[in-house]
Amino acid sequence: MRHAVGVVGVLFALFGSLWALQGFGVVQGSPMSNTTTWSVIGPITALIGVGLAVWAWRPRR
Repeated sequence: MRHAVGVVGVLFALFGSLWALQGFGVVQGSPMSNTTTWSVIGPITALIGVGLAVWAWRPRR
């Protein structure tokens, strides 16, 4: 179960990073490009994904 949560966390981090790059205008060709909404949602999603991945794959005691 923890591995599945870790994979979901990595996917969240990747999608959040993509959304942030689109929101900041680095990745063009999408209705999401240069949009303030995705500049905020993207980094938040990426941080949640990193947190999930770290929680899932940290060593257990």
